[in-house]
Amino acid sequence: MYGIKVGEVIVIIIVMEFISPWTVAALEIFSHSGYKEIYQREGDHYTFSVFCIRETLWIQVQWKGGARIAFRAVYAPLDEIALQKTNKTDDAVTFDLRSASGDFTVALNFYPDNDRCFRCTTSFTPAIPLHLHASPRDIIPLKASGTKGCAEGEVYVTQFSARSGLVYFGVKEPSSGSVLYLQNLTALSDYCEATQTSVADSVGGGWPEIGFQLPPTTSGKPLAEGRAYVISDFFIALNNTVSDDEAVKAKQFIDLLSDIYLHLPKPATRYHNWLKILEKSWHDLEHSAGPWTQVNGKPYLNAYVCDYKTPPEVMVQLAVLLPLIDYQEWSGRHMQIVPEIAEGIPNFYEPEVGTLQRWLPAVSDGLDRKEEHKVPGVMDSWYLHHPLMNLLRLLKRGHEELRGIMLASLDFSIKVAHHFNYRWPVFYKMDTLEVVKGETAPGKGGEQDVAGIYAKVMLLAWEYTNDEKYLQEAMTAIRSLKGKGFKLLYQANNTAFSAYSAIKLYKHTGEEDFLNIAYLCIANILNHVWLWECNYGYAKAYPTFFALFPLNTAPYTAVYEETEVVSTLLDFLQMSEDVEQIAPSVRLLLAELIRYYVYRAAYYYPPMLPREVLTKEVKTGEIAPDMWIPLEDLQEGWKQSGTVGQEVYGAGLPFALVPRHYHIQKDMQLSIFIDYPTMDFNSSGSAVTFKTMGDERLCCDMRIMPLDNASIPDGLTVTCNGKKLNSSLSENGAIIYKVPGNQQVVIS
Repeated sequence: MYGIKVGEVIVIIIVMEFISPWTVAALEIFSHSGYKEIYQREGDHYTFSVFCIRETLWIQVQWKGGARIAFRAVYAPLDEIALQKTNKTDDAVTFDLRSASGDFTVALNFYPDNDRCFRCTTSFTPAIPLHLHASPRDIIPLKASGTKGCAEGEVYVTQFSARSGLVYFGVKEPSSGSVLYLQNLTALSDYCEATQTSVADSVGGGWPEIGFQLPPTTSGKPLAEGRAYVISDFFIALNNTVSDDEAVKAKQFIDLLSDIYLHLPKPATRYHNWLKILEKSWHDLEHSAGPWTQVNGKPYLNAYVCDYKTPPEVMVQLAVLLPLIDYQEWSGRHMQIVPEIAEGIPNFYEPEVGTLQRWLPAVSDGLDRKEEHKVPGVMDSWYLHHPLMNLLRLLKRGHEELRGIMLASLDFSIKVAHHFNYRWPVFYKMDTLEVVKGETAPGKGGEQDVAGIYAKVMLLAWEYTNDEKYLQEAMTAIRSLKGKGFKLLYQANNTAFSAYSAIKLYKHTGEEDFLNIAYLCIANILNHVWLWECNYGYAKAYPTFFALFPLNTAPYTAVYEETEVVSTLLDFLQMSEDVEQIAPSVRLLLAELIRYYVYRAAYYYPPMLPREVLTKEVKTGEIAPDMWIPLEDLQEGWKQSGTVGQEVYGAGLPFALVPRHYHIQKDMQLSIFIDYPTMDFNSSGSAVTFKTMGDERLCCDMRIMPLDNASIPDGLTVTCNGKKLNSSLSENGAIIYKVPGNQQVVIS
């Protein structure tokens, strides 16, 4: 800490990593007692003040008797802004301001039902065609009034790539509380489209300079004269608690995100006929050459369309097979490709090692060795356990011929877990367990969440065999996730398996650590979602809101991981329905994640996208733009999609989705579609009952459609908790209802 003299004022500077002249100038302003606020609002726990000082409009939030946070709502460098007009209502205030470069409008909105939340939207109308250059980040944490300098604190989470534009931090000295800041990046799409800029990685920084930084117009595209652009739209959720405990921080993050989400503008969804998409996907999967390869006269699925160079992978076969079986059991229809895929699974077993191998042993020598894992005998840590999870699911469906392979593979899996002490590296050799790659990046550790998928395998083995050793393995593995904080997620589906396993163990044991670990896993998943609509560039062709990124460093969303995460989170919600300790915020956010996935996932299919969105430079295989096999990747605005390839192992998408969201009622000749997770679906003659999950403050879509040539029965009624719902009629004759979450629904 040191002091500098600015005029007659000594400003105390705390030596931190991110101190710039902007912060020095801001500290001088807020150490000065002569500035008068132009607006003030008293809340139960906070005081809101607005200052218009030279080139900046500041919003200051002060905890009662504690620290202050200053938010920079307007910044006009080398200029001076003048307040023109103020409009006030009970829960909002708008400021119109003028500068030499253009006009600003700042709108503050407060929420009577939650005084710890507010919203600030800034729009700018240039006076001339204008380029904007570098600007400071918009948050500075300050000490209490009368005390100079920055508050001390810690940043827990910031945006990475195109994830949600958020920063979550705690103010520790003076001890005041925690803050979740979320920039509604959807609102900046017009700015990005006009200037050909991106808001990926725009929210971040380091203490004490954190928050949003407007992307400069470096592309040579100026803002148009006389047109209003939103240049900031942030939401704040405040809390009076600050803690070093990771479980407290995880729960608080979910609660604060839920508080903001209730007020966040959300895009409308659109119904896609998944029954028709499934038929197209089934046809292309079964009859197209691109998804298949032949080895010794047997068919195997490729990982990517037309990738004939890479040997078949066991995970790929099982990742498609299990959703196909789910659909086959749900529909009662025979699928010829089911036994064809299943017959090839034993050929991946290697007796000398005693487990399933990743690559088909008969042709693994054909690996090109261009990547660390494309070497015979090298295993990616999560990959060992994923096929075993699906193998156990096959055994539960009666495939007893796989029992010997499964038991031997389980023994090998336990051996590996013990060898690495439940902390798996990235790659290792199967025969010696020698580490090939220990960390994802220097100092970042290995695949942090593999313990969760291992635990799920062990829980499935325990249920199948009743052998307590597998239960003990699962408990030890889940406990090893403790202490990983917001760095737990390596691969999103593994983290979802971790959450499911943790809540299942909590229900079995009542041990609070398992509940806390479940919260930690859910917080990590929600930290890797795309909570904004990218309405610029190529992404205008497809929705992105509430998309999920597959890896902690992935810059795109991926179909397979999303599908598996959503299916697992639905299981998590059903498993935790009777767990009173699960907060409403968890149920609310997970139900919404599932709802938006049901809408968005259709856009992974190339026929749903304009051709210009699809890249011509594909890493693996080829893209068949008319084939109903999904792309692996959908990218942020200015990047074309499909760069990784057309993902055959994501082809299970509609076969997993349809049984979970469509309910066929043959007695009533109806098909019922619901985009929310549901449970306890029962049919008895002329009535159908079920429960919507989620939160009653939000609604899902339900469509009731006649089967074949039938018609909707006369006098059809739908009630929620005894109250009759109104309906509307779609163009194709479906009856549409808006159904609140967390309701008992009766269709009669």
